[in-house]
Amino acid sequence: MLKGLGSLGDMAGMMKKAQEMQTKMAQMQEDMQNIMVTGESGAGLVKADCTAKGELKALDIDPSIFNSDDKEVVEDLILAAIKDAQTKAAERAQEEMAKLTEGMGLPADMKLPF
Repeated sequence: MLKGLGSLGDMAGMMKKAQEMQTKMAQMQEDMQNIMVTGESGAGLVKADCTAKGELKALDIDPSIFNSDDKEVVEDLILAAIKDAQTKAAERAQEEMAKLTEGMGLPADMKLPF
């Protein structure tokens, strides 16, 4: 299309790739709301479900841990499950980003905001 124009042809190609990346990033943002991960603590007694964006969606607590003497333990287990889910969400988001950047020919460890 822009042959013979030197770096202008390269610029057009770069602009096209940037637009493709923007479209794919927008789609990935939408997909991240639908990807669910589960964090656990206390050998599965407390489970927290998050989207890949880290939004807490559900919390499941085994009734066997409810004892008024163990209030602090239960609170710690809940926090641990949520943190585990958020860590897994961040890892999953990085995996999805790596797939996207790899497909665009960018370095796999390239950090892009989202």
